[in-house]
Amino acid sequence: MKLGRLNHVGVATPSIADSIAFYRDVMGASVITEPFDLPAQGVKVCFVDTPNSQIELIEPLGEASPIHGFLAKNPAGGQHHLCYEVPDIHAAKAWFEGKGAKVLGEPRIGAHGTLIFFVHPKDMGGVLTEIMETPKDAH
Repeated sequence: MKLGRLNHVGVATPSIADSIAFYRDVMGASVITEPFDLPAQGVKVCFVDTPNSQIELIEPLGEASPIHGFLAKNPAGGQHHLCYEVPDIHAAKAWFEGKGAKVLGEPRIGAHGTLIFFVHPKDMGGVLTEIMETPKDAH
């Protein structure tokens, strides 16, 4: 397994609208996607483009959302996860499991429309890590 490029940094927020205003007005971001719901993940997301990656803004869709629990502990929001690309999601999952890492669930479609899974922070130096199959039309 070869780790690919950093695709995005996931940032949990209690308000995507407020976070968009921050990245636009304070940080000078000019390309921000329209927020959209991902009901299967329990979140609303949008992406802020940076010159070499993206920031994924994540807002919970109700109390059952995994982001709701994160925000209960971190009310102002904050960094939630890092996402790296890999060429083959199933090979990557098998590799992590072969190393004894705790993979959180089966591969599923993520916000970029490609397969993803998460690896538990205890096996990733304390950082929740999303592994994403490189989109076919990427880069």
